[in-house]
Amino acid sequence: MGQSTLSVHDIASEIVAREGGYVNDPDDLGGATKYGVTIHTMRRLGLDLTGDGQVTQADVRRLTKSRAVEIFVEHYFSRPRIAELPKPLQSSVFDMYVNAGANAVKILQRLLGKMGFSVSIDGAIGPKTIDATARAHASAPDHIADAYGIERRNYYFDLADRRPSSRKYARSRAGRKGGWIKRAEAFIAPRYHLSDTEFRKRVASWD
Repeated sequence: MGQSTLSVHDIASEIVAREGGYVNDPDDLGGATKYGVTIHTMRRLGLDLTGDGQVTQADVRRLTKSRAVEIFVEHYFSRPRIAELPKPLQSSVFDMYVNAGANAVKILQRLLGKMGFSVSIDGAIGPKTIDATARAHASAPDHIADAYGIERRNYYFDLADRRPSSRKYARSRAGRKGGWIKRAEAFIAPRYHLSDTEFRKRVASWD
């Protein structure tokens, strides 16, 4: 089943499955996380699941898959107005919004600029971004989703270039594509995936 035929709840469920269970990696700025929902998000939403008056790692551990899906649909899809973007872009922008917040929208806005549709790079989906994205999609309906996915992949590479502690998310211990790159390429047509040789060349400077 293609991404464009999935419901938003299906996409959110896939994100939850991809994110996995509880982790608290010191190199991850998100802090304690479960199913992709960070402790910072839970504090912002006031999700005191233990009822002790504060949101701690214990509350993160108590988060259920179904609650995580609800959070993503409401706060990472509906409220940011991703539902108002062209259908081919929604799943990738949604997935990236869960992973990187407003940077997901900034990547789109920079792409629009490269395509000749100038908008502010503010990380918010407003009327101008919605209109520019609709026009960009109309001008390249078969390519815009791939173009966004490639820009997303480049964002991950650039981040890892600047922040060595994040490289483990972009490159596996075996020297192959890490989770970030695989995640971006899941929304890109296979013909635009990097070969193993191309990938190794891109990350050679990290050694």
